[in-house]
Order: sequence, then structure tokens, then C-alpha cells
Amino acid sequence: MNFFPESVEAPERVRGLPKRRTARSDTRADQIARMQYLTWLWLAGGVAMGSATLVCFRLGARLGTAGFVYLTIIVLLSLMDSFVTSAVFSATAVGCLAFFFSPPVFSFRVAEIRDVVALIAFLAAALAITTLVRRVRWLGEAAREQARLLDLSHDTVIVRDMNAVITYWNHGAEELYGWKKAEALGRTSHQLLQTRFPASLDDAMDTLLRTGRWEGELVHTKRDGSQVVVASRWSLQRSANGRPISALETNNDITLRKCAEDALRRSQAAYLAEAQKLSLTGSFGWDPVSGEIFWSEQSFRIFEYDPDITPTIELALQRVHPDDVALVRQVIDRAVHGAPDFDFEHRLLMPDSSVKHLHVVAHVVTDEPGKRQFVGAIMDVTATKLSAQKLHEAQTELARVTRVTTLGELSASIAHEVSQPLAAIVTNGDACLRWLGHPNPELAEVQTCITRMIGEGRRASEIVRHIRTLAKKDAPHKTRLDLNDVINDVVCLTQREVLSHKVSLCLRLASGLPPLQGDRVQLQQVIINLMMNGIQSMDCIDGRLRNLLIESRMGEEANVVVAIQDSGSGIDPENADRLFDAFFTTKPNGLGMGLSICQSIVEAHGGRMCASSKPGHGATFQLSLPAIIERSDNAPRQSDFWEFARVHRNKRTAVSQAAL
Repeated sequence: MNFFPESVEAPERVRGLPKRRTARSDTRADQIARMQYLTWLWLAGGVAMGSATLVCFRLGARLGTAGFVYLTIIVLLSLMDSFVTSAVFSATAVGCLAFFFSPPVFSFRVAEIRDVVALIAFLAAALAITTLVRRVRWLGEAAREQARLLDLSHDTVIVRDMNAVITYWNHGAEELYGWKKAEALGRTSHQLLQTRFPASLDDAMDTLLRTGRWEGELVHTKRDGSQVVVASRWSLQRSANGRPISALETNNDITLRKCAEDALRRSQAAYLAEAQKLSLTGSFGWDPVSGEIFWSEQSFRIFEYDPDITPTIELALQRVHPDDVALVRQVIDRAVHGAPDFDFEHRLLMPDSSVKHLHVVAHVVTDEPGKRQFVGAIMDVTATKLSAQKLHEAQTELARVTRVTTLGELSASIAHEVSQPLAAIVTNGDACLRWLGHPNPELAEVQTCITRMIGEGRRASEIVRHIRTLAKKDAPHKTRLDLNDVINDVVCLTQREVLSHKVSLCLRLASGLPPLQGDRVQLQQVIINLMMNGIQSMDCIDGRLRNLLIESRMGEEANVVVAIQDSGSGIDPENADRLFDAFFTTKPNGLGMGLSICQSIVEAHGGRMCASSKPGHGATFQLSLPAIIERSDNAPRQSDFWEFARVHRNKRTAVSQAAL
């Protein structure tokens, strides 16, 4: 029984049928496979037709007998391909019957009129039978495909006849009620499920027969004895002559929703005030025309007014922080002049000089035509503001501790950087003594050595100042920066680490990059962390070079990009999604905070950070930061800027390459 109204057209949509595909869905591979299938099918059909002709001719079969054999072959072929194939072989069979089995033999001329009629009847019967066979096949496949799709649905789909006997039971029904399909088929649905109706079954059936549909909520009993509430929809199926033959029933489990609705109705009135108190959220109503205001109990608590006082706009403004009064009045004016809603934050200055932070939201509701009234909420977000401030301070301190830890790891490199200018100072001092010790002191050479000593001393002082800046606890300070300068500063600090780990460092820094606005120390921390991660990831590499590439270039959307690529073992695909999670680490002694802090710093600069990897070929960490676009009377147009960016993306300049 096919209970789908559109089942006649269904074969057009059934997947897997060898024909009836649209030209849009055919690919070249499908066409090749189709040609191969037709070649083998037509070859097999030709062999079958030839064999049947030979056997029937040798046995001296009559025209009717041979026609029956041919018709059997044609029907079998029609089950395997399209009507065109059936028509071709039907015409071929007519030709064989005329040539071999109708007098005169071995001639396509038919002598007797009755043989002509028989051949025409054979051709008509072959085409009619093959058409019917293929239509039945299409309808069967369509019904099976539709049943399979219904089994994929999480909704229950049940088909029952007019006596409520179940004739179809999908997988969703098995999952919800617990009875398997074989157990449910043939049983009366209302008895099996012990259905409880909102009214009576007779009323539901009357509505179904009268309108063809019925909807409502039912209570069913599952196999384990528990009850479930479902939203049920019935659809009546009729035969061709309009007689009701079956009903299609779909059910959705709404038990949890009903329980939630009941619980909400029970608690909404009783616990609303307590909930507002716990959430520090008050509600209010305001008529901008009459100025009448309603406050909930929690709203009075927030403003610290006695609930017996009648609230007004001026009463609320008395609590507003002096610096925010203008903002609040501006919002009130917009609301009075037709604004549909408002959402803003402001502060309250309480009588004890404490400050509260409020988040106020409201929108217009219209109870009567032409009457506007605002309904909104007042949220005390003071604790949230303080928590956010403390969180920011904690993140800043954690970032500083991470920098100090990183400096500890770079102690050998730092010592090497400081020792170089000190050694140069000592060498120049010795040279000064030798020049002064000559019988005729060479004062010009002494002056040159002293000048060098001063330069090396300043260099050492700059290195120490740079290290102290990294270790110092200070608030972020964004200035105009050259990204390549930041990278070069980091490279100087990490040279010793690169040397000790036997890593080949390559710099590919594009020239002419636009500046960016950022905190030098924080960006240095990001690049140091990524370099150290890359260097340490290559410790276990043997048999191939340990390469570390640092590249800067112009990115898309006016961004400058830094990419740090190593040749280590890459990122485990299982860890890729957790790479930037706090406290996640693959190092035995790692804290798991480095990449998380790096991502926070980059995002705080308005940028993005991502990682990619080819297992066994290393990992690449890339950060993209917004550049400063210069604007002046003679500034280039936006299109000129993008042309500038495109040129620098396509023509990157290799500034330096160092193998340490």
C-alpha cells in the first residue's frame, strides 16, 4: 500500500534509478558508466535474442511461440533499463519474427494479413507490458526509498488502517515506544499504546473523516510502562474512488517541554520576585506620555529607595552618577520622541559614595492603539564589572609571569648578549692602555677606543633596559610600531637558544610594511613564545635539518602578518582543537598557558591567530594584526592602498637569512 499522495511522481526523485536523471546532475563519470552499462546490456540482449532465434528456428517454432519467447526476453530487459532499450529490442523482435517465422521465410515481406496483425499486436503488447513493468518497478523503488527516508526521521511515523491496525512502524517509533516493527505490525495502535485522548476517539475520527486531518496532544504508554506526551498529527489517505483506506500518524515527543511549561507556570508568579533578588535584576514599566513609572521590589533595592515612595524620572536621576546624567537624559529624550527601545549602561552614585554599575534594557509594548509603554529590566552589573577588572589584572600579571619564565629560559642568550659589549669594552680599555703606554701616546687612537667603549656601554645598557621592560609589571601601552623591528629585537634575545639547539634560523621580512598600533612588550612576548615552541618542538628531530622560518608580509584587509614555521613533527590532529585552551600542554613540565596568553594578546590588538600543520613536516603559527592606514589630503585612495598590499604580497623581499 502506497500512502504517499505524490507517489506517482516519486520515481523522478528516487536516487539510484538508472534513468530519469536530470542533465544538471549527470557528470562525465556518470555518462561513461552509463555507456558501459548500455554496451553490456545491449550485448547481452543481442546474444539472448540471437540464441532464442536460433533455438526456435531449429525447433521449427511457430510465430506465436517465438513471439512469446521474445516477449519474455524483452520484459526481462525492461527491468534492467529504460523504455528506449525495450522499444529497440521490441522492434528487433518484430523484425526477427517477420524474417524467420512468417512466410515467406528469410524475407521481411509478410504474405498473410493475419501475420501482419499478429506482428503489430506483438509490438503493442511488448511496449505496453514493458511500460507497466517499469512503472511497477518505479513505484516499488519509490515506496522503499520513502520508507527508508522515514526511518531516518526522529519523529514517529505510524500508518494504520481504518480499524486502527498498524501497517507501518518506523525506526523513530521503535526508539520512542520500545516495540520493534515486527512486534507492532498487525496490532491495534490505541490498544498497544493505551492512548489517552484530550476528548474522545469518536470526536477525533469524525474530525479526521470530515476534514482529512486531526491534530492534538496525546498521552501514550511505552513498553516499559512509562508515559509520554506527544504532539500528534493525523492525515487521512483515500483510494482513487475517495474511500478512506488508512491514516498516517506522526508524533513528536513533547514530554520534557510539557514538564517545563508546567513547572514554569507553577513557579513564575511565586518565584519571580526571589529570582530578581538573586539575579540582581529589577523590572520596570514606564509611560513616556504620562511619566508614570512602575518599579519591582528589586528595582527599589537597586536604587536603595523605600518601596513606599512613588518612583519618578527625577527620583532616578538623583541617584545617577554626575558624569552619566547627560547620557541618561539623552536616552530618555530619544525614548520620549519615538525610539522603540534602548539598551545602555550607566553608573549610580549612592549616598555612601559607593558606585554601582547598571545595565538598562527596554522596548515598547502597545496595549491599546496609539498608547506606547516601555517595559524593561535593570541589572546591577557592579560585581561583573569588578570581576572583569580583576580578571584583566590577573591576566596581565599572568602574562608578566610568563615573560619572566621565558626570560629564565633565555638566560644563556641574555648572558651572551650582555657579555659581548662588556668584552668589547674590556678589549678597548686594554687597547687604550697600550696606546697611552707608548713613548709618544697615540691620543687619536685612544679617543677612538673610548668612543667605541661608550657605544658598547650604551648597547649593554639598552639590552638591560629591554630585559627589565619585559620583566616589569606595567599596564599595556600601545604605540606606533614597526613589526620588523619587533621581530629583530626578539631574534637578538634568542640567538643563543637557536645556536644551542642547532637550529637554522631564516628571516623573510617584507620591506615597506605599514606600521601598527600595539604594545611592544606584549608582541615581543608572543613572538618569543612561538619561537621557543618551534625550537623545542625540533629537539627530537634526527636525520634532517632543523629549520625555523620567521616571515612577515602584507595580508588581506589591511593586515600585517607574521608566520613562524618549524620543521618539527607537527601538531597531533587530536590536539588541534585544544591547542589554544588554557592549561592544555604536551610538554612534560609545561603549564599550558603560553599559547592561550598569546591568543589573548593578539585578540586584544584586534588581530587573529591560527595554527596549521602537516604531520611530520612541522607546524606554522600565524598571527594577523591590523595596520595603521595613513590618511591625509594627499593620501592614496583605498584602491591604491589595496594595490600596495597586493604588490607586497606577490613580491616579498627576503631581508636576511642567518644559519646559526
